[in-house]
Amino acid sequence: MSILKPLLLCALVWPTLVTVGKAHEFWIEPENFQPAPETAISADLRNGQNFAGSALSWFDPRNVRVEWHRGDEVQPITGRPGDIPALSVNPGGDGLLVLAYQTTATLLTYKDWDTVLAFAAHKDFPWFAAQHAARGLPQEAVKEVYTRYCKSLVGIGDGAGSDVTIGFAVEFLALSNPYQDDLSEGFRARLLYQGQPLNDSQVEVFDKAPDGSVIVTRLRTDAAGEVRVPVSPGHRYLLDHVVLREPDPGTEGANWAMWESLWASLTFAVPQ
Repeated sequence: MSILKPLLLCALVWPTLVTVGKAHEFWIEPENFQPAPETAISADLRNGQNFAGSALSWFDPRNVRVEWHRGDEVQPITGRPGDIPALSVNPGGDGLLVLAYQTTATLLTYKDWDTVLAFAAHKDFPWFAAQHAARGLPQEAVKEVYTRYCKSLVGIGDGAGSDVTIGFAVEFLALSNPYQDDLSEGFRARLLYQGQPLNDSQVEVFDKAPDGSVIVTRLRTDAAGEVRVPVSPGHRYLLDHVVLREPDPGTEGANWAMWESLWASLTFAVPQ
């Protein structure tokens, strides 16, 4: 077993999220999804459930890729340790801005087998228990390594433009521009895994109304890996999907883990 550098080990064990049966989502939440041109854009990194959670500070050892995209333009996002909101940029001009964030791998140990099964059921892995047994893995001290891949759509000024592929292991690619397109038939997105459409897969949708109430629905991608999300004016949305696989040897912490999960999230708002 290889020995990780102390700094990397700190990143792998932060934070501990294994004392509950439900999964914790991780997402980017801008303070304003439709800012005026030439104004600073601030966004929180949030961890929680049902589209509500704690704002996390900027923490260098946790960050792998932090950047914004607008068309062909790509710029890194930097911060100072402890910053809340964690993300702050001022790209200027109009257009659809895509905020992108990738975490380091984090290692966790589940408290019991029931918690593992609850996670597998919640995130739609009906094959999990049988495959876990087929691999000869124990039901005690189940270890998983996970990585988060987050995107957020911000409409600056006129908000014109299209989403772009970041190249994350798993990600949502918006096929609709929520700030310009007619969404009467829903918001369209394609789910990608290793650059290819991921069909017949669960997409969990968190719909937050202006009063803060949240409705959660579960949709499935079609044969082209696409999903159409019904949306309402004035609401904010979080799309979430998880890939569960045997650990990739190239993932930091894989030597300790029985399973590896890759989490994709996408946030956006629909204008009034």
